[in-house]
Amino acid sequence: MKKNELKEKWLKEEKKAHIHGWDFSYLAGRYEEENDLPWNYEEIIKKYLKKQMNILDYDTGGGEFLLSLNHPFEKTAATEGYLPNVKLCKEKLLPLGIDFKECNDPKNIPFKDESFDIIINRHGEFNAKELYRLLKKGGLFITQQVGEDNDRDLIEMVLPNAIKPFSHLNLQDQMKVFIDAGFSIIEEGEAYRPIKFYDVGAFVWFARIIEWEFLDFSVDRCFDQLLKMQEKTDNDGEIKGTIHRYLIVAKKTN
Repeated sequence: MKKNELKEKWLKEEKKAHIHGWDFSYLAGRYEEENDLPWNYEEIIKKYLKKQMNILDYDTGGGEFLLSLNHPFEKTAATEGYLPNVKLCKEKLLPLGIDFKECNDPKNIPFKDESFDIIINRHGEFNAKELYRLLKKGGLFITQQVGEDNDRDLIEMVLPNAIKPFSHLNLQDQMKVFIDAGFSIIEEGEAYRPIKFYDVGAFVWFARIIEWEFLDFSVDRCFDQLLKMQEKTDNDGEIKGTIHRYLIVAKKTN
């Protein structure tokens, strides 16, 4: 395919880069990640979660994962701050009886002290002191987070020498944050695993969605680098990078 045809194709992907909730099904069969982590986030939550417990999902996205837990709705609460997802949650979660509240400030979550037995958060912001306030004694915060080195090799492919915007997001630093806030750590883990794209258009869509990592990325600005990626997919059948994840289960002990 000629350069101008590739550019036109990638610009179309860039234009399509919108997301409903946190749904990456648009890339089905075109990319893969997070299918070989050394832990299963859902299974860890279900190990601790009992039917009588009150649970909060902070930064729930579109509520997709929360609903997959099948927890009693009257014992379930959620927050979200991204406006398109807020609208989606109001339409989807409130009619079920889930206590949904709009919130984009992890230091000021609109629930009373000691409201929850378990708070979960996957890939969202959090504040350890605020979580401590919201949890009952013995309550748990269970989180899987994106680490500071996530997608760095992919970022360097298109944006050489880009800054690392989240340099504190690693397991050791974050465990200390929780310990300093009065928690004990009862489970933890950290992993680096592959992420693969099978066509450059899929990468373009992804990079535009994950804009906080791929700062200043665009097809026009990074076209020469994308052409090098195209050569890589022609030769190897894929573009391969590395994800960085860490897991913390923290317990409020007092």
